[in-house]
Amino acid sequence: MHKRMIFPIVIGVLGCGILIWLGTWQLSRLAWKEGILAEIRAEIRADPVPLPAVVDPSMKYLPVVVEGEIGDAELHVLVSRKQIGAGYLIVAPLTLDDGRRVLLDRGFVPDEAKETVRPKGAVTVIGNLHWPDDMNASTPEPDMARNIWFGRDIPAMAAALDTEPVLIVARESTGEGIEPMPVGVEGIPNDHLEYAITWFSLCLVWLGMTLFLLWRIRTRTI
Repeated sequence: MHKRMIFPIVIGVLGCGILIWLGTWQLSRLAWKEGILAEIRAEIRADPVPLPAVVDPSMKYLPVVVEGEIGDAELHVLVSRKQIGAGYLIVAPLTLDDGRRVLLDRGFVPDEAKETVRPKGAVTVIGNLHWPDDMNASTPEPDMARNIWFGRDIPAMAAALDTEPVLIVARESTGEGIEPMPVGVEGIPNDHLEYAITWFSLCLVWLGMTLFLLWRIRTRTI
């Protein structure tokens, strides 16, 4: 082995070692994230309980069952679904039998059904408490004139509909023409497998470049 090969070999081995470690670390993170998601799924699918007297964000995903009456007002949250297109989540006030008023995410309707009259009145709702991550600094203010919201802003919606700042997302249909959009883990990022593949791919590239450099050095020193 020519002495000019020593440095490239050292750099090649170190680089591959670091990239393999990063890929392996991402695989361990993947296992950790999948465990977290499994716990959340189990929590979402658990048997529903009556709505607690005091509700806070630590109860995110809590399954609940409530009885009450859906009010006449509703808010329309603009969303887009893959292979379906634009439509709206329907958020309405739900007055419970004990007099409490909360927000109810009834589900999705297509764009052309925005102004359709939907069933109201007494219902039994099985759903999950939720504090969605819809809002950020770039989310536009709602278009109040056209009743179009661009995210489920719980405090603002509660103020608009005179309810508690509590959102129940229905698991099952609350009226014909409304497709329930139950709480799930789809919106929780889990990109660790992609990251691992990226690091392992870079390792192969690094190895290939190292071998190519060693070949060039060898051919020039023969």
